[in-house]
Amino acid sequence: MQKDKGLDEIDRRILRVLRKQARLANNELAEKVGLSPSPCWTRVRRLEDAGYIDSYVAVLNQAQLGLGDTVIIEVTLDRHDEDQIQKFGQALAELPEVLEAYLTTGEYDYFIKVAVDGTAGYERFLRERLYKVPGIRHSRSSFALKCLKRELSPVP
Repeated sequence: MQKDKGLDEIDRRILRVLRKQARLANNELAEKVGLSPSPCWTRVRRLEDAGYIDSYVAVLNQAQLGLGDTVIIEVTLDRHDEDQIQKFGQALAELPEVLEAYLTTGEYDYFIKVAVDGTAGYERFLRERLYKVPGIRHSRSSFALKCLKRELSPVP
Protein backbone atom coordinates (compact mmCIF):
# COMPACT_ATOMS: atom_id res chain seq x y z
CA MET A 1 0.00 0.00 0.00
CA GLN A 2 1.23 3.46 -0.84
CA LYS A 3 0.94 6.34 1.58
CA ASP A 4 -2.74 7.27 1.87
CA LYS A 5 -3.48 6.48 -1.79
CA GLY A 6 -3.35 2.79 -0.93
CA LEU A 7 -6.07 3.07 1.71
CA ASP A 8 -9.54 2.00 0.71
CA GLU A 9 -12.69 2.50 2.78
CA ILE A 10 -12.29 -0.86 4.57
CA ASP A 11 -8.72 0.04 5.57
CA ARG A 12 -10.00 3.35 6.92
CA ARG A 13 -12.74 1.58 8.90
CA ILE A 14 -10.15 -0.76 10.39
CA LEU A 15 -7.96 2.20 11.39
CA ARG A 16 -10.90 4.09 12.91
CA VAL A 17 -11.96 1.10 15.01
CA LEU A 18 -8.40 0.27 16.14
CA ARG A 19 -7.77 3.92 17.03
CA LYS A 20 -10.57 3.66 19.62
CA GLN A 21 -10.35 -0.04 20.54
CA ALA A 22 -6.87 -1.38 19.86
CA ARG A 23 -7.38 -4.44 22.05
CA LEU A 24 -10.25 -5.89 20.03
CA ALA A 25 -9.90 -9.51 19.06
CA ASN A 26 -9.59 -10.01 15.31
CA ASN A 27 -13.04 -11.68 15.16
CA GLU A 28 -14.67 -8.63 16.77
CA LEU A 29 -12.76 -6.23 14.54
CA ALA A 30 -13.76 -8.20 11.45
CA GLU A 31 -17.41 -8.05 12.47
CA LYS A 32 -17.26 -4.28 13.08
CA VAL A 33 -15.73 -3.56 9.66
CA GLY A 34 -17.77 -6.08 7.67
CA LEU A 35 -15.10 -8.64 6.82
CA SER A 36 -14.48 -12.26 7.66
CA PRO A 37 -11.62 -12.82 10.14
CA SER A 38 -8.93 -14.02 7.71
CA PRO A 39 -9.04 -11.05 5.29
CA CYS A 40 -9.34 -8.70 8.25
CA TRP A 41 -6.19 -10.14 9.83
CA THR A 42 -4.37 -9.86 6.48
CA ARG A 43 -5.38 -6.22 6.12
CA VAL A 44 -4.28 -5.35 9.67
CA ARG A 45 -0.88 -6.98 9.08
CA ARG A 46 -0.56 -5.12 5.77
CA LEU A 47 -1.43 -1.81 7.48
CA GLU A 48 1.22 -2.53 10.13
CA ASP A 49 3.86 -3.52 7.57
CA ALA A 50 3.16 -0.41 5.47
CA GLY A 51 3.65 1.82 8.52
CA TYR A 52 0.07 3.04 8.94
CA ILE A 53 -0.01 1.51 12.42
CA ASP A 54 3.04 2.49 14.45
CA SER A 55 2.10 0.81 17.72
CA TYR A 56 -0.68 -0.20 20.06
CA VAL A 57 -0.70 1.79 23.29
CA ALA A 58 -2.62 2.13 26.53
CA VAL A 59 -3.97 5.63 27.12
CA LEU A 60 -3.52 6.22 30.83
CA ASN A 61 -5.96 8.12 33.03
CA GLN A 62 -3.91 11.12 34.20
CA ALA A 63 -6.27 11.92 37.09
CA GLN A 64 -6.01 8.37 38.47
CA LEU A 65 -2.24 8.75 38.41
CA GLY A 66 -2.43 11.98 40.41
CA LEU A 67 -1.64 14.15 37.38
CA GLY A 68 -5.11 15.47 36.60
CA ASP A 69 -4.13 18.88 35.26
CA THR A 70 -2.86 19.55 31.76
CA VAL A 71 -0.80 22.66 31.13
CA ILE A 72 0.19 24.05 27.74
CA ILE A 73 3.53 25.87 27.84
CA GLU A 74 4.97 28.01 25.08
CA VAL A 75 8.71 28.63 25.31
CA THR A 76 11.07 31.04 23.57
CA LEU A 77 14.78 30.24 23.66
CA ASP A 78 17.47 32.85 24.08
CA ARG A 79 19.42 31.42 21.10
CA HIS A 80 18.31 29.63 17.97
CA ASP A 81 21.42 27.81 16.84
CA GLU A 82 21.23 24.11 16.04
CA ASP A 83 23.10 23.08 19.19
CA GLN A 84 20.72 24.97 21.49
CA ILE A 85 17.62 23.64 19.73
CA GLN A 86 18.90 20.06 19.89
CA LYS A 87 19.92 20.25 23.56
CA PHE A 88 16.62 21.81 24.60
CA GLY A 89 14.65 19.15 22.71
CA GLN A 90 16.67 16.36 24.33
CA ALA A 91 16.10 17.87 27.77
CA LEU A 92 12.33 18.00 27.17
CA ALA A 93 12.31 14.36 26.10
CA GLU A 94 13.76 13.40 29.50
CA LEU A 95 11.16 15.20 31.62
CA PRO A 96 8.50 12.66 32.71
CA GLU A 97 5.74 15.27 33.02
CA VAL A 98 6.08 16.23 29.34
CA LEU A 99 3.41 14.49 27.29
CA GLU A 100 4.13 16.22 23.99
CA ALA A 101 6.70 18.75 22.80
CA TYR A 102 6.89 20.47 19.43
CA LEU A 103 9.43 22.76 17.81
CA THR A 104 7.23 25.42 16.21
CA THR A 105 7.16 28.47 13.99
CA GLY A 106 5.77 31.78 15.14
CA GLU A 107 6.19 33.83 18.30
CA TYR A 108 7.29 30.87 20.46
CA ASP A 109 9.88 28.22 19.68
CA TYR A 110 8.31 25.29 21.54
CA PHE A 111 4.81 24.12 22.36
CA ILE A 112 4.87 21.76 25.36
CA LYS A 113 2.01 19.82 26.94
CA VAL A 114 2.58 18.61 30.50
CA ALA A 115 0.60 16.65 33.10
CA VAL A 116 0.83 17.90 36.69
CA ASP A 117 -0.97 17.71 40.02
CA GLY A 118 -2.55 21.16 40.32
CA THR A 119 -0.88 24.53 40.61
CA ALA A 120 1.52 23.29 43.29
CA GLY A 121 2.62 20.44 41.03
CA TYR A 122 3.02 22.85 38.16
CA GLU A 123 5.11 25.26 40.23
CA ARG A 124 7.30 22.33 41.31
CA PHE A 125 7.69 21.23 37.66
CA LEU A 126 8.75 24.75 36.64
CA ARG A 127 11.22 25.30 39.49
CA GLU A 128 12.70 21.82 39.75
CA ARG A 129 12.69 20.72 36.12
CA LEU A 130 11.84 23.07 33.27
CA TYR A 131 13.60 26.20 34.49
CA LYS A 132 16.75 24.17 35.19
CA VAL A 133 17.05 23.53 31.45
CA PRO A 134 19.41 26.22 30.12
CA GLY A 135 18.43 28.57 27.34
CA ILE A 136 14.87 29.67 28.16
CA ARG A 137 14.28 33.37 27.56
CA HIS A 138 10.52 33.46 28.07
CA SER A 139 7.60 31.13 28.70
CA ARG A 140 3.84 31.43 28.81
CA SER A 141 1.50 28.85 30.33
CA SER A 142 -2.19 28.03 30.25
CA PHE A 143 -4.04 25.43 32.29
CA ALA A 144 -6.47 23.37 30.22
CA LEU A 145 -9.92 23.66 31.78
CA LYS A 146 -11.48 20.74 29.92
CA CYS A 147 -10.45 18.31 27.19
CA LEU A 148 -12.93 18.69 24.34
CA LYS A 149 -11.32 16.21 21.96
CA ARG A 150 -8.36 13.87 22.14
CA GLU A 151 -7.29 11.77 19.19
CA LEU A 152 -3.85 10.32 18.75
CA SER A 153 -4.11 10.48 14.97
CA PRO A 154 -6.73 11.40 12.38
CA VAL A 155 -7.95 8.89 9.81
CA PRO A 156 -8.54 10.49 6.40
